[in-house]
Amino acid sequence: MSGTIASTGKNPLTELTPAQEGARAKSEILIEALPWMQRFAGKIVVVKYGGNAMIDEELRRAFAADVVFMRQAGIHVVVVHGGGPQINAMLQRVGIDSEFRAGLRVTDDETMDVVRMVLVGKVGRELVGLINGHGPSAIGMSGEDARLFSAVRRGAVVDGEQVDLGHVGAVTQVRPESIQDLLDAGRIPVVSSIAPEIDEDGEPTGAVLNINADLAAAALAAGLDAEKLVVLTDVEGLYRDWPDRDSLIPEIAASELKGMLPALTAGMIPKAESLLDAVDAGVRTAAMIDGRIAHALLLEVFTDKGVGTMVRRDDYV
Repeated sequence: MSGTIASTGKNPLTELTPAQEGARAKSEILIEALPWMQRFAGKIVVVKYGGNAMIDEELRRAFAADVVFMRQAGIHVVVVHGGGPQINAMLQRVGIDSEFRAGLRVTDDETMDVVRMVLVGKVGRELVGLINGHGPSAIGMSGEDARLFSAVRRGAVVDGEQVDLGHVGAVTQVRPESIQDLLDAGRIPVVSSIAPEIDEDGEPTGAVLNINADLAAAALAAGLDAEKLVVLTDVEGLYRDWPDRDSLIPEIAASELKGMLPALTAGMIPKAESLLDAVDAGVRTAAMIDGRIAHALLLEVFTDKGVGTMVRRDDYV
């Protein structure tokens, strides 16, 4: 028996320790991410930041880390944010009542002052600070800066009647040059969703309009010819038959979603419209993801299944 090794009946190459099993699981995740890293490298991804990801400290920090990770992976990331919870809190503090019609905030002069102050002076600055905790790459701006957005007032239809929403706008023009300059310099633009109002001749009126952040992100994604739009929400995604949780739609063609639009709840309509607006304008895919999950953005961009509902152009392959 000299010079031989007795067999134990076990193959040491196939039996892994718990630590090795953990390492192998991590490697499989990295390998799954590889084709998506290759697909999105050098491309623009617009992310709408909102919901619980804006108010939960752990989720806020996870989101900031996700954005920096994507940038380090060679993706050009643009963040567009609203600030519903923060605006609500400030309006309550100053004694102004909030009203929503068709999922949009009715915005009078006083409310618009608060919206502008909170979005540009608080939410945007805080997000820039979180991202820049990983390195000086984020720069805050609003739709007013360099006339990034131009907008006209919009109303809403409630119970078949047109409703005046005040200082609420729809983006009619995007001037993406300022954003592109920042991306070319390796920066991460963080954009507040307000815009200067223009008149029928395309000239500024001097007023500022509140833009639904989902729709602002879609307009910017289209203007930048982005590869993907990602909208963070506080729901798992779109449901075919709400409240049946098993009817969650992981992926849907734009034409099919258009047929579902009238049956969606009021709060979901602006989000669904933003996804459709983006893909109709040429963005390849637009996803609504569950921002209550830490690192949901990375899961959506770098994994096969994602964490929400992806809307694709009908010709998407």
